[in-house]
Amino acid sequence: MSGITLETGFVFDTENLYGPGKITEEELGKFSPVYTKAHHTVMNMRKTGIVSGHVSKDGEPERVLYTQLPYIAEGNINSPERMMALEELGRSVKGQIDAVIFFGIGGSYLGGKVLFDVQCGEFWNLKSDVERNGWPKVFFAGNNVDSHRLNELIRYLKSDSRCKIGYKVMAVVISKSGSTIEPMSNFMICKKELEDSGIELAVIAVTDPHTGSRETLLHEVARKSGWPVFCVPDGVGGRFSVFSEVGLIVGALIGFDFQSFLSGARAMDLLCQSADIWKNPALLNSVLKYLAGVNHGRTIEVFMPYGDCLRSLSEWYVQLLAESLGKRVDKNGKIIHYGRTPVVAVGTTDMHAQTQEHQEGPLNKVVQFVVVKKWQQDIVVPHIYDEYGALSSFSGLPLSSILEAAQKSNAYALAKENRYNAAFIIPELTPFHLGELMFMLCISIAYEGEFANVDAFDQPGVEVYKSFLKQKLKELQEE
Repeated sequence: MSGITLETGFVFDTENLYGPGKITEEELGKFSPVYTKAHHTVMNMRKTGIVSGHVSKDGEPERVLYTQLPYIAEGNINSPERMMALEELGRSVKGQIDAVIFFGIGGSYLGGKVLFDVQCGEFWNLKSDVERNGWPKVFFAGNNVDSHRLNELIRYLKSDSRCKIGYKVMAVVISKSGSTIEPMSNFMICKKELEDSGIELAVIAVTDPHTGSRETLLHEVARKSGWPVFCVPDGVGGRFSVFSEVGLIVGALIGFDFQSFLSGARAMDLLCQSADIWKNPALLNSVLKYLAGVNHGRTIEVFMPYGDCLRSLSEWYVQLLAESLGKRVDKNGKIIHYGRTPVVAVGTTDMHAQTQEHQEGPLNKVVQFVVVKKWQQDIVVPHIYDEYGALSSFSGLPLSSILEAAQKSNAYALAKENRYNAAFIIPELTPFHLGELMFMLCISIAYEGEFANVDAFDQPGVEVYKSFLKQKLKELQEE
């Protein structure tokens, strides 16, 4: 197996992506001056927050500060005081709030959803208060404007409230500006419906921290309403914000060990400061994916974790990659239409849905697996139909072993047909290792932006549709 193995047990297996007949040692050598320069640029970004060519959506110079987030220190975005505030919020909610609704979209939703899925799982809200250890039920809204789903959520909460005297709901509204249509419209509807039904509603605002002339709409509403305010920090784009209060507040309200999560990110960031490509997972990952695209036409990345609770990780990564690197022009204004199209997949589910195309379709993909070596809970298939050969063949095996065998078989079959694939392997699905993986992917984006000479930290394409949408909404109100 080629690649990188860390002391923490994290592995980046590149056997089916790098070597003879794939991305070669010679290619890597020729590209060395480019990735060496990019590494120096990213190191400077860590120290100063400055990325050449990056400006805000208003056209003003803007620092990029997400690499600061793993470090808890006075004067940093994640200061000891802010971490204590999150922990205190969690303590105040436990055993006191029956349900929490998170209202956010994009980075204000996807990162926190990963933490919830890993910590709590699909059936969290079906558990009793005792089984949840006093933590509230959790719902996510505001990530679409879907009246059917929102109505069902409101109906459920009204019904659930009838089962308990003094039922309390907390709304966590996440928007930097406070004018984001999806979360704010959902919140406004929920607030009125729940309060009209007599349900006690507490509200937390997560928004731009500035007051005075720079105060955002949501911050103003929060101030006037007396709501507690947590921060969407300057210099941290939504897709990188899971390591800030935007994502950590979800962890605080479900008992997720966000300190360990940040510790994993910090451990990874320290390793990613190495200029040695074989000691820096983010550098190696970004170089191999970039060369696979520009030299070998592999311009689609299928992100395929093995495990249902990691589907949201794939969805988070899709936004991270698409918004960061899908760019019309480079930093010099030249039209290049750069990008690698990300695809959400989950093993083994999508081995029965997408793998036919991965295996025999165009040679335009890299399949990126995420593998968990040891699952904290495992189940063995019982010997109850051993008289049937097809069923006895997997009886007595843990589901985790079957899952791992399926992934290895998929990787081998793809490699035999020159289908590039690689694997991120983590020892266990813990907050620490999740932090390692997610932060490594964030740093990879910074490197690849430099290789392609694009601004990995803006999103001008998103602003285009938003301007049209505002006009459409104005026309609807006039009608």
